[in-house]
Amino acid sequence: MYTDSELLALSGLQHIAYCERQWALIHIEQIWSDSGDTARGNAFHTRVDIPGYSGTHGVRAERSPRLVSYRLGIAGVADIVEYRVGDSFSVMPVEYKVGKPKVEDWDRLQVAAQAMCLEEMEGVIVKQGALFYGETRRREVIEIDKALRTRVEVLSGRMHELAASGMTPQAVRSSKCRRCSLKDDCLPAAAENSASTYWHDVGGVEDWV
Repeated sequence: MYTDSELLALSGLQHIAYCERQWALIHIEQIWSDSGDTARGNAFHTRVDIPGYSGTHGVRAERSPRLVSYRLGIAGVADIVEYRVGDSFSVMPVEYKVGKPKVEDWDRLQVAAQAMCLEEMEGVIVKQGALFYGETRRREVIEIDKALRTRVEVLSGRMHELAASGMTPQAVRSSKCRRCSLKDDCLPAAAENSASTYWHDVGGVEDWV
Protein backbone atom coordinates (compact mmCIF):
# COMPACT_ATOMS: atom_id res chain seq x y z
CA MET A 1 0.00 0.00 0.00
CA TYR A 2 1.27 3.45 -0.93
CA THR A 3 0.92 6.62 1.12
CA ASP A 4 -0.58 9.94 0.00
CA SER A 5 2.88 11.37 -0.67
CA GLU A 6 3.70 8.46 -2.98
CA LEU A 7 0.60 8.67 -5.18
CA LEU A 8 1.21 9.23 -8.90
CA ALA A 9 -1.16 10.69 -11.48
CA LEU A 10 -3.67 8.18 -12.83
CA SER A 11 -3.57 10.04 -16.14
CA GLY A 12 0.09 9.05 -16.43
CA LEU A 13 -0.98 5.52 -17.37
CA GLN A 14 -1.86 6.78 -20.82
CA HIS A 15 1.51 8.50 -21.13
CA ILE A 16 3.57 5.49 -20.06
CA ALA A 17 1.53 3.14 -22.25
CA TYR A 18 2.32 5.44 -25.19
CA CYS A 19 6.01 5.93 -24.35
CA GLU A 20 8.05 5.58 -21.16
CA ARG A 21 10.21 8.56 -22.11
CA GLN A 22 7.11 10.72 -22.63
CA TRP A 23 5.89 9.75 -19.16
CA ALA A 24 9.24 10.65 -17.59
CA LEU A 25 9.50 13.99 -19.41
CA ILE A 26 6.04 14.97 -18.12
CA HIS A 27 6.02 13.46 -14.65
CA ILE A 28 9.69 13.55 -13.64
CA GLU A 29 11.11 16.50 -15.59
CA GLN A 30 7.81 18.44 -15.56
CA ILE A 31 7.99 19.23 -19.28
CA TRP A 32 4.76 19.79 -21.18
CA SER A 33 3.96 21.23 -24.61
CA ASP A 34 0.48 21.59 -26.05
CA SER A 35 -0.23 20.27 -29.52
CA GLY A 36 -3.38 20.70 -31.59
CA ASP A 37 -4.68 17.44 -30.13
CA THR A 38 -4.05 18.40 -26.50
CA ALA A 39 -5.49 21.91 -27.01
CA ARG A 40 -8.70 20.46 -28.45
CA GLY A 41 -8.86 17.98 -25.59
CA ASN A 42 -8.49 20.74 -22.98
CA ALA A 43 -11.23 22.81 -24.59
CA PHE A 44 -13.50 19.77 -24.76
CA HIS A 45 -13.02 18.97 -21.08
CA THR A 46 -13.76 22.51 -19.90
CA ARG A 47 -17.36 21.80 -20.92
CA VAL A 48 -17.39 18.42 -19.19
CA ASP A 49 -15.40 18.77 -15.96
CA ILE A 50 -17.80 20.94 -13.97
CA PRO A 51 -18.07 19.53 -10.43
CA GLY A 52 -21.55 18.47 -9.37
CA TYR A 53 -24.03 15.75 -10.06
CA SER A 54 -27.29 14.98 -11.87
CA GLY A 55 -29.78 12.16 -11.68
CA THR A 56 -32.30 10.58 -14.00
CA HIS A 57 -33.98 7.20 -14.47
CA GLY A 58 -32.25 5.62 -11.50
CA VAL A 59 -28.77 6.86 -12.50
CA ARG A 60 -26.85 9.38 -10.41
CA ALA A 61 -23.98 10.92 -12.39
CA GLU A 62 -21.25 12.59 -10.35
CA ARG A 63 -18.92 14.92 -12.25
CA SER A 64 -15.19 15.32 -11.51
CA PRO A 65 -14.95 13.03 -8.45
CA ARG A 66 -11.47 12.34 -7.08
CA LEU A 67 -10.36 8.73 -7.37
CA VAL A 68 -7.54 6.99 -5.54
CA SER A 69 -6.03 3.53 -5.20
CA TYR A 70 -3.49 3.11 -2.43
CA ARG A 71 -2.81 -0.42 -3.65
CA LEU A 72 -1.75 0.81 -7.10
CA GLY A 73 -0.40 4.13 -5.85
CA ILE A 74 -2.41 6.30 -8.25
CA ALA A 75 -4.90 9.14 -7.94
CA GLY A 76 -6.82 11.32 -10.34
CA VAL A 77 -10.14 12.86 -11.28
CA ALA A 78 -12.77 11.07 -13.35
CA ASP A 79 -14.97 12.93 -15.83
CA ILE A 80 -18.14 11.19 -14.62
CA VAL A 81 -18.96 8.28 -12.33
CA GLU A 82 -22.43 6.81 -12.75
CA TYR A 83 -24.15 5.15 -9.80
CA ARG A 84 -27.07 2.95 -10.87
CA VAL A 85 -29.73 1.94 -8.38
CA GLY A 86 -32.32 -0.65 -9.31
CA ASP A 87 -32.52 -4.37 -8.94
CA SER A 88 -28.81 -4.20 -8.15
CA PHE A 89 -26.31 -1.43 -7.38
CA SER A 90 -23.55 -0.74 -9.90
CA VAL A 91 -20.84 1.83 -10.46
CA MET A 92 -19.33 2.83 -13.83
CA PRO A 93 -16.69 5.44 -14.73
CA VAL A 94 -17.28 7.41 -17.93
CA GLU A 95 -14.37 9.19 -19.63
CA TYR A 96 -14.82 11.83 -22.33
CA LYS A 97 -12.38 12.04 -25.26
CA VAL A 98 -12.34 14.67 -27.96
CA GLY A 99 -11.35 12.35 -30.85
CA LYS A 100 -12.50 8.92 -31.97
CA PRO A 101 -11.94 5.33 -30.76
CA LYS A 102 -8.35 4.09 -30.99
CA VAL A 103 -7.01 0.70 -31.91
CA GLU A 104 -4.49 0.93 -29.06
CA ASP A 105 -5.62 0.43 -25.46
CA TRP A 106 -4.46 3.83 -24.10
CA ASP A 107 -7.96 5.16 -23.40
CA ARG A 108 -9.27 1.83 -22.15
CA LEU A 109 -6.41 1.61 -19.66
CA GLN A 110 -7.42 4.93 -18.14
CA VAL A 111 -11.01 3.79 -17.68
CA ALA A 112 -9.87 0.44 -16.26
CA ALA A 113 -7.68 2.24 -13.72
CA GLN A 114 -10.62 4.42 -12.72
CA ALA A 115 -12.73 1.29 -12.26
CA MET A 116 -10.05 -0.29 -10.07
CA CYS A 117 -9.90 2.87 -7.93
CA LEU A 118 -13.68 2.79 -7.51
CA GLU A 119 -13.56 -0.84 -6.48
CA GLU A 120 -11.12 0.00 -3.71
CA MET A 121 -13.06 3.09 -2.64
CA GLU A 122 -16.60 1.74 -2.86
CA GLY A 123 -16.04 -1.91 -1.99
CA VAL A 124 -17.82 -3.13 -5.12
CA ILE A 125 -16.84 -4.93 -8.30
CA VAL A 126 -16.83 -2.63 -11.33
CA LYS A 127 -17.35 -4.72 -14.42
CA GLN A 128 -17.68 -1.99 -17.04
CA GLY A 129 -16.56 1.51 -17.90
CA ALA A 130 -17.37 3.75 -20.83
CA LEU A 131 -15.63 6.10 -23.25
CA PHE A 132 -17.56 8.89 -24.94
CA TYR A 133 -15.86 10.26 -28.05
CA GLY A 134 -16.59 13.80 -29.20
CA GLU A 135 -15.90 13.06 -32.85
CA THR A 136 -18.34 10.15 -33.12
CA ARG A 137 -20.75 11.37 -30.39
CA ARG A 138 -21.10 7.80 -29.25
CA ARG A 139 -20.41 5.93 -26.02
CA GLU A 140 -18.20 2.85 -26.15
CA VAL A 141 -18.72 0.42 -23.28
CA ILE A 142 -15.51 -1.21 -22.00
CA GLU A 143 -15.37 -4.55 -20.25
CA ILE A 144 -12.93 -4.30 -17.35
CA ASP A 145 -11.40 -7.71 -17.98
CA LYS A 146 -8.38 -9.48 -16.54
CA ALA A 147 -6.08 -8.38 -19.38
CA LEU A 148 -6.81 -4.69 -18.78
CA ARG A 149 -6.47 -5.07 -15.03
CA THR A 150 -3.12 -6.80 -15.36
CA ARG A 151 -1.86 -4.11 -17.74
CA VAL A 152 -2.90 -1.37 -15.32
CA GLU A 153 -1.04 -3.11 -12.49
CA VAL A 154 2.11 -3.57 -14.56
CA LEU A 155 2.14 0.03 -15.81
CA SER A 156 1.41 1.44 -12.36
CA GLY A 157 4.34 -0.51 -10.98
CA ARG A 158 6.56 0.73 -13.79
CA MET A 159 5.61 4.35 -13.10
CA HIS A 160 6.67 3.93 -9.49
CA GLU A 161 9.95 2.30 -10.57
CA LEU A 162 10.78 5.22 -12.85
CA ALA A 163 9.68 7.77 -10.25
CA ALA A 164 11.91 6.15 -7.62
CA SER A 165 14.90 6.11 -9.98
CA GLY A 166 14.39 9.73 -11.09
CA MET A 167 15.82 8.71 -14.46
CA THR A 168 14.35 9.52 -17.87
CA PRO A 169 14.65 6.61 -20.33
CA GLN A 170 16.53 7.15 -23.55
CA ALA A 171 14.49 8.02 -26.62
CA VAL A 172 13.44 5.21 -28.96
CA ARG A 173 12.23 6.65 -32.25
CA SER A 174 9.04 5.19 -33.72
CA SER A 175 6.01 6.24 -35.76
CA LYS A 176 4.38 7.52 -32.54
CA CYS A 177 6.97 10.30 -32.31
CA ARG A 178 5.30 12.25 -35.13
CA ARG A 179 2.11 12.77 -33.08
CA CYS A 180 3.82 13.40 -29.75
CA SER A 181 3.44 16.92 -28.38
CA LEU A 182 6.90 16.61 -26.78
CA LYS A 183 8.88 15.66 -29.89
CA ASP A 184 10.74 19.00 -29.88
CA ASP A 185 11.68 18.50 -26.22
CA CYS A 186 12.42 14.80 -26.56
CA LEU A 187 14.56 15.03 -29.75
CA PRO A 188 14.21 11.31 -30.58
CA ALA A 189 16.44 11.59 -33.66
CA ALA A 190 19.35 12.74 -31.49
CA ALA A 191 19.45 9.40 -29.70
CA GLU A 192 20.28 7.58 -32.93
CA ASN A 193 23.25 9.71 -33.93
CA SER A 194 26.36 11.23 -32.48
CA ALA A 195 26.10 14.86 -31.40
CA SER A 196 28.05 16.06 -34.46
CA THR A 197 25.84 14.10 -36.87
CA TYR A 198 22.67 15.37 -35.22
CA TRP A 199 23.68 19.04 -35.38
CA HIS A 200 24.79 18.62 -38.98
CA ASP A 201 21.41 17.12 -39.91
CA VAL A 202 19.43 19.94 -38.29
CA GLY A 203 21.68 22.63 -39.74
CA GLY A 204 23.56 23.50 -36.58
CA VAL A 205 27.22 24.03 -35.89
CA GLU A 206 29.31 22.41 -38.63
CA ASP A 207 32.54 21.98 -36.70
CA TRP A 208 31.26 20.27 -33.58
CA VAL A 209 34.03 19.17 -31.26
